[in-house]
Amino acid sequence: MSRPTRILLPTRDGVSASTVATPPGPWATVLDFLCERIPAVAREDWAQRMARGEVLDAQGQAVPPGAPHRAQTRLHYWRSLPFEHRIPFEETIVFQDAFLVVADKPHFLPVTPKGRYLHETLLVRLKKRTGIDTLVPMHRIDRETAGLVVFTVQPHTRNAYQGLLRDLRVHKTYEAIAPWREGLAWPQRRISRLAESLHFMAMHEVGGAPNADTLIEVMAVSDMRAGPRLAHYRLTPRTGQKHQLRAHMNALGLPILGDQIYPELQPALPPGQAPDFSRPLQLLAKSLRFTDPITGEARAFESLRRLQLPEGPPTCPQPCARDLPPTPR
Repeated sequence: MSRPTRILLPTRDGVSASTVATPPGPWATVLDFLCERIPAVAREDWAQRMARGEVLDAQGQAVPPGAPHRAQTRLHYWRSLPFEHRIPFEETIVFQDAFLVVADKPHFLPVTPKGRYLHETLLVRLKKRTGIDTLVPMHRIDRETAGLVVFTVQPHTRNAYQGLLRDLRVHKTYEAIAPWREGLAWPQRRISRLAESLHFMAMHEVGGAPNADTLIEVMAVSDMRAGPRLAHYRLTPRTGQKHQLRAHMNALGLPILGDQIYPELQPALPPGQAPDFSRPLQLLAKSLRFTDPITGEARAFESLRRLQLPEGPPTCPQPCARDLPPTPR
């Protein structure tokens, strides 16, 4: 049996179409199916969207509210939110060519649409700004993390670029502000196995074969007169597990400043409440480099954003990461 032809649907205000498969079931109409499969959207809202031609079938034709349910096909629709808080920080494009767009993301801005965020995401903002509907993130960083994110432009090159991540051929460095602990030897190399904990979203170290490897170096330490001592760290992940840097720092007893998950998960904001932008996570995706799989060029990018220790002349133990070149893989 031949596969159904995939149609290319335009974005609407920077938002790409979502797709849902239609399995066999008891639904009399497409409207019945959508209401049960995606209950977060009210039935009246679905009916209005369908009446406006905002739900399409596999061939890209509008599906009216009374259309009968058909199994083993696809439906396309554009996600929308009744209200979305503006994230008052701007991204910067640091590089763009025919193959890549590299953005310097602010704290609090999600990379892709999810949950309460749709238009206020890096992907949708960049699609609107560049007019490139085919942008797809080559990798992702947490909403709370600032710094570099690379997007691919052309669908036929996407797998080659994402393969760099799968094969660990992208060298990344991050910076973080976290507590300072006397008695730890530097640099630290944390090699452990990370797995999801019983607490929602959090990762923790468990026994078993290691799957996470991070080099941690000290760049500077705050003056004792500036309050509780903090340090500016450089983090070089050699693997790419979820929350790897945050979990490894927490395992050392050095949770990153502003972290809402480690060491203790903070309550989520009630629906509709404006986000709190007063305590950004002090984690920055500072640089990345790789050999371009399409052009063969050496690519190197660096964030223009900075993390700062509290006021006071910083000190730095020896060896000091700020005096050393980036550690090669």
